Amino acid sequence: MNDLPTSGQRPPRVAAIDVARGAALLAMAIYHFAWDLEFFGYVPAAMTAEGGWKLFARSIAGSFLFLVGVSLVLAHGKSIRWDVFAKRLAMVACAALAITAATLWFTPDNYIFFGILHSIVVSSLLGLFFLRVPPLLTLAIGLAIILSRPYLLNQMFNHDGLLWLGLSTVPAHSNDFVPLFPWFGPVLLGIATGKIGVQFALIDRLASLYRGADIVGRSLSLAGRHSLAVYLIHQPMLIGTVYLASMIIPAPPSDPIAEFSGSCVRTCVKENEANFCSRFCQCTLNELVDRELLGTLMTQGQLGKPVEGVQEIVQSCTVSSLPRAD
Repeated sequence: MNDLPTSGQRPPRVAAIDVARGAALLAMAIYHFAWDLEFFGYVPAAMTAEGGWKLFARSIAGSFLFLVGVSLVLAHGKSIRWDVFAKRLAMVACAALAITAATLWFTPDNYIFFGILHSIVVSSLLGLFFLRVPPLLTLAIGLAIILSRPYLLNQMFNHDGLLWLGLSTVPAHSNDFVPLFPWFGPVLLGIATGKIGVQFALIDRLASLYRGADIVGRSLSLAGRHSLAVYLIHQPMLIGTVYLASMIIPAPPSDPIAEFSGSCVRTCVKENEANFCSRFCQCTLNELVDRELLGTLMTQGQLGKPVEGVQEIVQSCTVSSLPRAD
């Protein structure tokens, strides 16, 4: 069995890990393309937030974070190479801040304040503490983080500065929200799996069995080796392509009520129960229609301009839509 690299040594790349990361990127591109079609009105509203699409999105996020854990073990399991770790972490952190800034500019009501890259930064830092923890204990803690979230929700976490924990009782309005609970769980599962794989020489066996020599494997491996660049580039390219297509063949006009309902549900169900989202979105829609604010919100809101009275409606409907104690 090969030992993990010592401090200062560059670990050998495992083609299968790069291919898996590339496959996750491909799956993400498919999901984002469907989201773009929905955003421009070519497919039904809220399509990507329900059923199989919702499960697809969560499995993609989980696979990325699982691979973060595995890669952390392979790169730093024996001795943390601080220079390499800090450089990589700084790159991901800068990319996360860039995404926050860009989405705050274009979609201020649903900007990404703690998306997948933010989660990777925090999880990578926390994951270092588990590199010396027995893998079975790490596995147990990871499962506990995934399964315990519904039981830990509390109003004390409703403060804006604590939303990233994922334990608030109010919905987080964001186009991509990957909070610590439950998403640090897959990272710990990846760390445990990576340590077990190294301990029993499974990683070495995987590296020898598959080298990604075929054209598909080489393509996915290349994308996996440059995952951050691919992540940052693919969505602007996809949404730009759909936008250009919409200039030539516009989507059919949408019903504003259906459009708002779909957008509301799509955002809400990412981190909340479907029953809550149904009540919340219906309450908000009714209030907007009664106050004749729906049309204003659909025009000014898309331009990032605040609409007076909307925040009050959101807060009121959030409270009224929460489950009531018997």
